[in-house]
Amino acid sequence: MAEEDKIIMSQKESNRLYVIRQTIDKAITQDQASEILGLTDRQVRRIAKSIRMEGNAGICHKSRGKQSQNRIADKIKDKAVMLCRNTYKEFGPTHASEKLLTVHKIKVSDETLRVWFQVEHIPCKSRRKRPHRQWRERKAHRGEMLQMDGSHHDWFEGRGPWCVLMGYVDDATGTVYARLYEYEGTLPAMDGFKRYIRHYGLPQSVYLDRHSTYKVTAKQTLEEELNDIQPMSHFEKSLAALGVTVIHAYSPQAKGRIERLFGTFQDRVVKEMRLAGVTNIAEGNAFLDSYLPEYNTKYAKEAAQKVDFHRPVVNKRLLNTILSIKTDRSLRNDFTIAHNKKLYQIKSNIRAKKVTVEERTDGTMRIIHNSQQLKYQEIIARPLRPLRIEKSAEKPRPITAWKPSESHPWKSAAKALVKARTELQATS
Repeated sequence: MAEEDKIIMSQKESNRLYVIRQTIDKAITQDQASEILGLTDRQVRRIAKSIRMEGNAGICHKSRGKQSQNRIADKIKDKAVMLCRNTYKEFGPTHASEKLLTVHKIKVSDETLRVWFQVEHIPCKSRRKRPHRQWRERKAHRGEMLQMDGSHHDWFEGRGPWCVLMGYVDDATGTVYARLYEYEGTLPAMDGFKRYIRHYGLPQSVYLDRHSTYKVTAKQTLEEELNDIQPMSHFEKSLAALGVTVIHAYSPQAKGRIERLFGTFQDRVVKEMRLAGVTNIAEGNAFLDSYLPEYNTKYAKEAAQKVDFHRPVVNKRLLNTILSIKTDRSLRNDFTIAHNKKLYQIKSNIRAKKVTVEERTDGTMRIIHNSQQLKYQEIIARPLRPLRIEKSAEKPRPITAWKPSESHPWKSAAKALVKARTELQATS
């Protein structure tokens, strides 16, 4: 048999050819063939006609060996592969397909890119298989619960310092607010929460971990035990003043929604900031201000119920006072206080034993007494104590034993005793 006479067909096509040959040879009817092959009688007649005209090759599909009309041109494929290998290095297929479409107007599905990555040996992160875990159902209302946490990461990939991303995620919709800070502490947490409030309003509750910023581990003091008061962190006190319920998680899995968000951001946002040339915290926060609205538009969900549980803030100016670290300090007799290893001179004329120091999120400090802001000044150098003036050197007086006088009662009593003894001896 010549090489051109060979026909390559699948087992399914071979089975069809055998049955259709039976119909052509009148061994079975077309109705029986359609029942055996699971085809309509019209399809059976069409295939039989092709075999009569073309021979056994008529059983093969006419598009075999032809390129698909939807096939991506080699020129576009090469450009996409080059961009994924260089510009979008380490991007996943889904993220890379989005960037190719939005930036370069190249429409390629993520699954097509996944195949190209495998063929071209382009490395990318693959999603790890996680064990099954029962998911908690989302809250029904927007603002019903806010998940909050901080993520320590090399967000600038060595172009800038390590920092912390403070993240805030609405549990019902997945709406995200985030901001970069130098560290995870009370003031950064308060500042980020204050900015969230100004964007969306006060949530009903906040779900966070047991970090020392959010949860006090110290035991109750004697005064707290007598008044039946549980010790609270500065952040908890501020949220209590705002009427926000604090819920502490006992494991990272309990607040999995924000933990998964950090995994996504450590992959996507890091690469987006690399493309934008972000190198410090100020540039990173400016980038997040423009990036997060697009992210929320694309990935946020509709809440099960339309009622929004976010509450408006009546007086936004009070937020600066409520969301601050308040510490009571003793006022000394010279109208000075000590705070954070520094001395401050109170210039206002008051009568008080204690004053309250407010450390605000903008880095400023206020000293308050009876809701009145006091004037003060930091004492840069401690005043020197006056030197003691030593007296002129004089000859020390000799130390002599004290002797009672002759008329002292001690001596008169002793003399009387001696006289009595003498008289007693004389008579005896």
